[in-house]
Amino acid sequence: MFAALRTVFEKTLTAFVIFLLASLTVIIIMGVTYRKMGWSLVWYDEVASIMLAWLTYYGASLAALKRAHIGFPGLVNAMAPQMRVAAVLFAEACVIGFFAILGWFGWEVLQILQGDTLVSLPNVTTTLTQSVIPIGSVLFILAQLFSLPEVLAQARGGGILDHEQKQLEEALR
Repeated sequence: MFAALRTVFEKTLTAFVIFLLASLTVIIIMGVTYRKMGWSLVWYDEVASIMLAWLTYYGASLAALKRAHIGFPGLVNAMAPQMRVAAVLFAEACVIGFFAILGWFGWEVLQILQGDTLVSLPNVTTTLTQSVIPIGSVLFILAQLFSLPEVLAQARGGGILDHEQKQLEEALR
């Protein structure tokens, strides 16, 4: 059941990141085209920057699930197996703690911004646009927890594989 839940999480997150990337591409092309024709879209800059932030947060969660962020597997692999597990658990606690704090303060920011709207689109609330901070934090924590069993198994075994090593092994199969 855990593997099935992880797969659903990964596919949903992947689909949403692809949707955000495609939407941002369309918005940028529209903004450039309209500007070249002499008709500037008043909402273009604000919406494009918000979409880029959303893409960053949700894409980072997807990268965390795939363990594609910068890490130090060589340092961990140089340790004895029992120390590897402790190092992995310490690193996980630090990452999850950081994103828990970020999510908490992101939620606090949403409370402060209640009632505010975008300058160029007064019907869109800043609460909606800034919701990416607490939501992205929760998604990042979930991604870390979904990938933790695999990393712990690697730490107990022959060592942690980084993202490139995993891709190479999959390609060779």
